[in-house]
Amino acid sequence: MRAENGVQFAEIGGRSARIGTRDITSLEGALETARRRGIDHLLVAPWVQLLGESFDSQAQALELCRLQNRELAALEGPVTALGTVPMRSPAIAAEELRRALDLGLRGVEVTASIAGTFLGDDAFEPFWAAAERLGALVFVHPSSRGASSSAASSYFLWNTVGNPVETATTAAHMVMAGVLERHPGLLVLLAHGGGAAVQLRGRLEHAWGFEPSARSRLGESPADSLRRLLFDTIVYDAAVLRHLVEFAGTDRVLLGTDHPFEMAEDDPVGLVRAAGLDEAAERAILRGNAARILGLDG
Repeated sequence: MRAENGVQFAEIGGRSARIGTRDITSLEGALETARRRGIDHLLVAPWVQLLGESFDSQAQALELCRLQNRELAALEGPVTALGTVPMRSPAIAAEELRRALDLGLRGVEVTASIAGTFLGDDAFEPFWAAAERLGALVFVHPSSRGASSSAASSYFLWNTVGNPVETATTAAHMVMAGVLERHPGLLVLLAHGGGAAVQLRGRLEHAWGFEPSARSRLGESPADSLRRLLFDTIVYDAAVLRHLVEFAGTDRVLLGTDHPFEMAEDDPVGLVRAAGLDEAAERAILRGNAARILGLDG
């Protein structure tokens, strides 16, 4: 961690990210911030730069995963934690997923692309089969390396456009490859409201209707497969959130914050309440869905 002109940065391996507060290293601080925002239970996960797939060496990745998973599982308080597995080796990732759950973690976080390969690739089948069998929650977050064009380097577009496009690409890849249809019990949570995935459903449906390659692995409609996913509320716009809930259903959307990064939603509870949903939908998104999926009592 370092400070520069009053701005906090977290850095690893030469890559850094601006952090609004030191809550990335302080559970007490993160819980206090959550309470001020009307949130009484946190789902925490590793910083994306520390996920197992960030390292080329399988031995190093495995060591990093096990170290983080032990520490995350030891957290105490109103917290549920996700761990990490070495996704560059899907068979090993499947075994480490079981270890993570045995430690008491609820699941794992993975990046939307793994060394340039998206999550619908057949190589990941052992991991998806294990995740379904074990009932693990898999949180998909962009790698922040999904946009490589010259335009993406300007105006913060690598984040505002590149990240949601990367998430949408992996979601569409999983859908069209039939991963979610083959494994209907999967619990896959997409960051940032699914990125651009929901907005692209019409194009996916249209192509699936006439293009043989688009329907070669998928029996159900792309929209039906998309509805098997879970989405967080980090879309920053009440109208966009309302549209997401109308498409996905009130039982598939969970409150999200993106804290402690600069793109965090300042008033996550207020955003849900501004969406104009009925009381039952609000209650599900703010509390019920997470309680059910995370196995919380009360």
